[in-house]
Amino acid sequence: MDSPMSEWSNGTAVERSWTEAEKWVLVAVLGLEMVMGVVGNCLVLLVKVMCRGQFSCRYWLPFISLTMSDLGCSLLIISGSLLAMLTGGQRSPWCEVVSLLKFAFITSSIGSIAILCVQRLMGAASIGNAVFSAMVMACLASWVTGVVFGSVPVIYAWIKYDPAEMLCAVFWESSYSDMLVYILCAFSVCIFLPFLLILLCSLLTAAGCRRDDDDDDDDEDLSSVTPLLVAFYLLCYTPFAVSELILLGRLDLSPAPDWLRTLSSVMSYLDCGLNPLIYCSNQDFREAGLALLWTNRKSFSDPVLTGMTKLDL
Repeated sequence: MDSPMSEWSNGTAVERSWTEAEKWVLVAVLGLEMVMGVVGNCLVLLVKVMCRGQFSCRYWLPFISLTMSDLGCSLLIISGSLLAMLTGGQRSPWCEVVSLLKFAFITSSIGSIAILCVQRLMGAASIGNAVFSAMVMACLASWVTGVVFGSVPVIYAWIKYDPAEMLCAVFWESSYSDMLVYILCAFSVCIFLPFLLILLCSLLTAAGCRRDDDDDDDDEDLSSVTPLLVAFYLLCYTPFAVSELILLGRLDLSPAPDWLRTLSSVMSYLDCGLNPLIYCSNQDFREAGLALLWTNRKSFSDPVLTGMTKLDL
């Protein structure tokens, strides 16, 4: 059976269907992304907790927040999209929960990367109690802000299942002004402000304006992967940003093309599975992870000497 997919004509949704080939390609892609995200981020958490003394990580708070966001997205959002492809949709109240959580995870992930960039720019001064408390509050604020803005469409019943995005999303059918106000507020607070922080801090760090005098240790610290995290986050979320900008530019309230909305979901999910691989580009972190896996493997496979018998010749 073909899966339904929405198509827009003159501001009105028209149903068409996924072909069987398209459906199973997307199922395979979503399944791979879910496995990468769940397994990779679980291993990252294990390494960070059990092997924290084997590698340097001065800015662990935003890394933990980002990993929790990626793991939550992989467990709840990607699996929800995978089930929706197999069953033909999502039903209330799971529909509303998925929409809320996806926005919360997007906001917390970009917020965590922004906090990491700020801490990296501040360098060693960021280990002070006052600064650390401020970073804790900033991480919590990114999560709370995402939940608050994600709750608004749920409260006003703007949520519907979108077969193109493969999950429940915001649909606008009444007021362009309401849509404009909400999207501008949400993007300004949750996306644009962290993006400016990321851009500014990255440029200042690249220009050598860091307060940390011990630059020789920077390559050994896990924070050395920050430029890769920023680059792949911007790459993976570009289709999502473009689809929202297209929506803002259409007075008939019709969303972006189906292929772009599908691409935005697939690419945003991909970022959750890529981040663990990016962490492993740091040599010390990679060696700590391999040592953890090898130690566990040896504990089950190596023979244990339980006794010795002396032979008299």
